[in-house]
Amino acid sequence: MVSESHMFIFLNACLINNFVLSSFLGICPFLGVSGKIDTAARMGGAVSFVMFVASLCAYGIHNALVAINAPYLQLISYIVVIASTVQLVEMIIKKFSPALFRALGIFLPLITTNCAILGLALFQTN
Repeated sequence: MVSESHMFIFLNACLINNFVLSSFLGICPFLGVSGKIDTAARMGGAVSFVMFVASLCAYGIHNALVAINAPYLQLISYIVVIASTVQLVEMIIKKFSPALFRALGIFLPLITTNCAILGLALFQTN
């Protein structure tokens, strides 16, 4: 029973409520590095990590900005958080996996401009 429930949640998240497929956001990195499955999987991991951290930070920023009555700072705050997170991921990958860093090339810094990450932060708080 428990495994069926987990499988249902997994399939639901992957196919039905998939953020990329339902909103058509963030397809550029997928198309750019999908030549090799290993590189595409690692790029997906990097994008997922940035989305996770950005959504957590967006929640905290949203609550802080609402508390001080400054919702007009949301967009710029989210952009700064996303750019900082991408730079952190880029430094970690460069330090621990130089081959992956070279394989991802220009697509790694382009995570910053990925509309799915900013869209997630904005959709989550509105």
